[in-house]
Amino acid sequence: MWVFGYQVVLGSFLHGLREFLLYYSYVAIFYVILVTLLYYFIFGFSVRHIFSLKRGIQYNRINKLSSSSQLPPVSLLVPAYNEELTIIENVRSLLALNYAEYEVIVVNDGSQDGTLKCMLEEFKLELVHPVLSSSIKTGKIRGVYHNPEYPNLFFIDKENGGKADSLNAGINLSHYALISTIDADSLLEKDALTRIARVYMENPEETIAVGGNVRIVNSCTVEDGIVKDVQFPRKLLPALQHVEYTKAFLGGRIGWSAVNGLIIISGAFGVFQKEKIIAVGGYRGGYPGEDMNIVIKLHRYCLDNKIPYRVAFCPDAVCWTQAPDSYRILSSQRKRWGRGNLKNMIEEGIHMVLRPKYKIFGLLTLPYNIVFETLNPYFRLSGLLAILGYWMLNMTDWHTVVIFSLVNLFSCFTLSLGALFIEEAAFSRYPKLRDLNKMILYSLLMFAGYRQIGVWWRLSGHVQFLRNNNSWGTMVRTNFNK
Repeated sequence: MWVFGYQVVLGSFLHGLREFLLYYSYVAIFYVILVTLLYYFIFGFSVRHIFSLKRGIQYNRINKLSSSSQLPPVSLLVPAYNEELTIIENVRSLLALNYAEYEVIVVNDGSQDGTLKCMLEEFKLELVHPVLSSSIKTGKIRGVYHNPEYPNLFFIDKENGGKADSLNAGINLSHYALISTIDADSLLEKDALTRIARVYMENPEETIAVGGNVRIVNSCTVEDGIVKDVQFPRKLLPALQHVEYTKAFLGGRIGWSAVNGLIIISGAFGVFQKEKIIAVGGYRGGYPGEDMNIVIKLHRYCLDNKIPYRVAFCPDAVCWTQAPDSYRILSSQRKRWGRGNLKNMIEEGIHMVLRPKYKIFGLLTLPYNIVFETLNPYFRLSGLLAILGYWMLNMTDWHTVVIFSLVNLFSCFTLSLGALFIEEAAFSRYPKLRDLNKMILYSLLMFAGYRQIGVWWRLSGHVQFLRNNNSWGTMVRTNFNK
């Protein structure tokens, strides 16, 4: 009798499971189609605007503009923590910019290595006592250093408080209405600031922030803070990240900028109106995704107060950055990004989602980010489990799974190729044919484990968030030419 009862329960369970998997298949197909259409929608905006961008790049007299007194002065903020291997090259590249009026403010965030010593010795900096603004509360400042021989270079030494606190300290010392954030492991091209300022000058009243384009410096030759010989990364992980960055910046951010829906300006290089940053309370500490957090707050502030605004992207303003070349460091970085994304969506974004008051940002950008970025790992994991269930219950065959996978691969690969088309059509930073072939090859290799591991990293980041882990994680620098 009990055997019969067991069979009835098992049969009922299997029937229910079949029904659930059947309904799940409809949801999964709808999800895949929707995310694909949205990807292509944003990519279409990127392609549509790239040709006007290309004309602007070709016919703008950047060299003449660089020396113009009409350029708005900018304060460059460089937060530094344990950056002794890269900080000198970084500062040299910033001091060599082709720009009329700017200042460089390096903020040493309680480094445990020789960052302080390197800067003081290299630039012969001495302790000064300037008047610091108290617009934003920050950690304790140990000292401010300066050398009249480098009139536009300032160095702040402070107690450790995190990247956000360092940026706020730099804002308090800054003398100009525009600030720019630069990572200490990054190098700006000599005309990058001019190009990004040109975008700002197109509409200075409404443009509250402009993001620059980030490229991978690994394997390139650097001399005196300038990238002299551009090379495609030789190592596997930096090469995969190169393709990833190209797709994100050229295939995505150009399109989001076109509809004023940009949700992030990379901390590696961006320009902001200082008064707007102060109005939203500055950078928020405890956020591993402080670059996304500040942009969300700027959107909300302007929309709440009915201020006409624009958050723009300048793809020809190039910042070269070091990409992690080991699994451990890359894993730490991506987990931090996962934590930051989830925390921003829960604490900042959720209040704006699907509210007409917040226009494109609330009706498209945030729902897209929540469903297709934040929750994406869960859809991928549940999809994998569903495929297992279909196979065990004989609800599908391997031919269907293979065809579905190939269609998905082709769709994503096409977007990667589209980003490479934008790169070649408008910028052509990698003129060698072998580099282009490598980019195509690595665009395919992205799907052979790298994207799947990325899902695991993001899930791990969410677990860290639930455990209230706000640490920065592991990051090891190397010399630029190593």
